[in-house]
Amino acid sequence: MTYDDATRTTPIGTRTLGSTSPLTVSTLGLGCMGMSEFYGTGDEATAVATIHRALDLGVTFLDTADMYGPFTNERLVGSAIAGRRDEVQLATKFGNERLPDGTRVGINGRPEYVRAACDASLARLGVDHIDLYYQHRVDPNVPIEDTVGAMAELVAAGKVRHLGLSEASPETIRRAHATHPITALQTEYSLFTRDIEDAILPVLRELGIGLVPYSPLGRGILTGALTATSLEAGDSRLTAYFPRFHGAALEANLALVAKVGELAAAKSVTPGQLALAWVLAQGDDVVPIPGTKRVRYLEENAGAAAVTLTPADLAALEQAVPRGAVTGARYGDMSSINT
Repeated sequence: MTYDDATRTTPIGTRTLGSTSPLTVSTLGLGCMGMSEFYGTGDEATAVATIHRALDLGVTFLDTADMYGPFTNERLVGSAIAGRRDEVQLATKFGNERLPDGTRVGINGRPEYVRAACDASLARLGVDHIDLYYQHRVDPNVPIEDTVGAMAELVAAGKVRHLGLSEASPETIRRAHATHPITALQTEYSLFTRDIEDAILPVLRELGIGLVPYSPLGRGILTGALTATSLEAGDSRLTAYFPRFHGAALEANLALVAKVGELAAAKSVTPGQLALAWVLAQGDDVVPIPGTKRVRYLEENAGAAAVTLTPADLAALEQAVPRGAVTGARYGDMSSINT
């Protein structure tokens, strides 16, 4: 089945994140970050059209954060879902504190900040509740029990329905979940980034917490559309913060992508669809949120929900991209990652 056929005829379907505090969402979500910052220039009208098309396709799990823009991405998402709020499972995040001019203040998990950040996000989004509220990064200076305790107060107040963490360690996940049920962990996971399989994914499944992989296409490289010269000025992937996109590392990683492309061609799907299908095949508790700001790529990503991988397909992908084969760290600075 080609991706055009898939996006026109195959329902996206749903999956459930978490078992103690379950949230049913679309099988694929939409990461909205790049509509406002980090991946080159954006266009608001195009972004809104992309969100509207997502809802029409059944991609109703939308992901944003207060720090994207900063603040402008929440306003964009809020304006796009006005009049369609009931169709959406809305996720946003707090914790990466920034000033309106973009200055990064640091990671903030203090209870008073949690409360203020939530109220500000609700106002920018134009909604009366957030379906899934994540701590974007773990504050090493604030006990996780204090941060999640404040998040739990938001649930009790009706401002938030479900709680999540992002880039949290197994120990932090356990302590947070003991304070209040955690519905989902958002972390990077793809054919190119698999370190969570050792300790984090087993803890999630032990506790009944869903997984929301961000960058499931390796920040776009697994689509096969990225080259050494295709990124536009201002794209953060051109900075030292993303070592996988530079020099010899990029060349080595593109060679891996070429192998994925060969397997995709044999199945009459795109490389990105095959990579997303691999993530989806890792379990019904996994809901990737590929980001895009264009309808064309949204439709392509949505087609991945119709791609079925056989055991032979999965084995071939494992051989094409062995775990640990990717060159370069996922971030140049890993200090914000809770370990």
